[in-house]
Parts: sequence; C-alpha cells; structure tokens
Amino acid sequence: MTLISSCALYHALSPALTTSSILNLPYNYILIMMKKMISQATPTVADWHFPNMPAHRAQDGDTDGETSPQADVLVAEPEVAKPPMYAVVMYNDNYTPMEFVVYILQSEFRHSMDSAVEIMLTIHNSSKGIAGIYPKDIAETKAKKVNSLAHREGYPLLTQIEPHQGE
Repeated sequence: MTLISSCALYHALSPALTTSSILNLPYNYILIMMKKMISQATPTVADWHFPNMPAHRAQDGDTDGETSPQADVLVAEPEVAKPPMYAVVMYNDNYTPMEFVVYILQSEFRHSMDSAVEIMLTIHNSSKGIAGIYPKDIAETKAKKVNSLAHREGYPLLTQIEPHQGE
C-alpha cells in the first residue's frame, strides 16, 4: 500500500490551491486524484543484500526469479503412509465372567451385543480373540484401560497388543 502525504496530495490536485480550498473540494474529486497518484506510483525495490547500492524502480516488465517460468517448481503431494496397525488381543482365563468380557467389548471397543458375544465365544473357545485393530498408540491405550478396569474389578483378564498384518 502506498502512503500519500498531504503535501503530495496538495501538489497533485493543483499547485495554485491553498490548504483550505483543498478541504472544500468534493470528496469524490479527492478520491479520484488519490487513485491516479497511486496508480502512477511505482514501488521502489531495494536489495537488502547490498545496502550501498542505489534502489531501482520496479517496472511492469521486470521479472524476478520468483515469477519467471524458469523458477517455477512443481510441488508433489506429500505421501502419507498409513500407520502400522496393532490388534488388541484378549486372552481367556478361568476366572473372568463371560458377562464382564461382553461388557468390556461393548463399552471400550464399541461392539454391538451380537458381535461382542461372538468375540467373547471366540476368546473362550480359542484361548484368545481380537477385540479391535488400531494404530499402536490407540491399541496400547485401550489394552491398558481394559487391564486396569479388570484389575479394579478383581478379574485376571489379560489384554495385550500384537502387530496386525491384515487388510
């Protein structure tokens, strides 16, 4: 943005005008003259690398290295890799009630009643079952939360995470 001093505005409007007569000019006339002054002004470009060199005026035809076609660079979209996934595995024991395992599967892993019962039966029959598959930090958090909840209720339910190679 170019700043115009009142002195420059005074000389642009008319050298014969006095300050009081400029103030009496119509507002639109002053705006038109200011727009003309701004459009005629060319920005001064100084190179801060060489403070002793004289500044030159930027022209419409000037091209910087930033705007020339030779300096254009194509930027590729960043490749975002999917995080490694881990399975939260629950192990069967002879002391934790099946109802508690179903409750954990519903409350912590957001399974429906049917899928929670199915996973609980898999854990019971196969000695272990996958409660969910998550990125490592989420899987660790869920496993610790389930272990602490089971311990607080007095059950030896064990939940661990394992790397998952599916999907």
